[in-house]
Amino acid sequence: MRILVTGFEPFGGEPVNPALEAVLRLPSMLGAHTIERRLLPAVFHRALDVLGDAVRTTRPDILLCVGQAGGRTELSIERVAINVDDARIPDNDGGSPIDRPIVPGGPAAYFTNLPLKAMVRALSAAGIPAKVSNTAGTFVCNHVFYGSMHLVATEFPAMRAGFIHIPFLPEQVTRHPGQPSMAVETVVAGLVLAIEIATGRTDDIAVADGATH
Repeated sequence: MRILVTGFEPFGGEPVNPALEAVLRLPSMLGAHTIERRLLPAVFHRALDVLGDAVRTTRPDILLCVGQAGGRTELSIERVAINVDDARIPDNDGGSPIDRPIVPGGPAAYFTNLPLKAMVRALSAAGIPAKVSNTAGTFVCNHVFYGSMHLVATEFPAMRAGFIHIPFLPEQVTRHPGQPSMAVETVVAGLVLAIEIATGRTDDIAVADGATH
């Protein structure tokens, strides 16, 4: 299989983006599977242009996008992307769309077609904190997640796609006292394991991992 993994450039005044740092450390081969890595700009719509070009060029079987979610304590395997941009801060080009659809006339939401609960179980068993997340936010991460699933729905029906949010790196916490962090080596190990699960199965497991609020 061919896997395309993306990470974002730094944004919001951060000197690094843990997603990019982790993605760049992924191996180019994982068993018989090829891993392609791409940098995405932290910019609404331009990120989807870059993503679309990468997908059309590499024709991946699996697309996995990775983004920073400062304040989270675990690898968050995202379940759903919603069709709205609502920027609390500007993107890297200064854009701040508010209450705008990502794809006008598109579905309200898309769900990942990756085995997210199987991923969470495997990560947890390996001692890597992980959880199903039911919100990818409304910034560029959700924008790219929705765009990824829109590509599946409209152009690449055989492709499977999803999004993983990761915590700050330890070196970022000096700028954010009290916030949780995760070592890049742990993130990389988690991404590798998540990819292994995704390449090894198409079905998911039925276990409770929801939220009451």
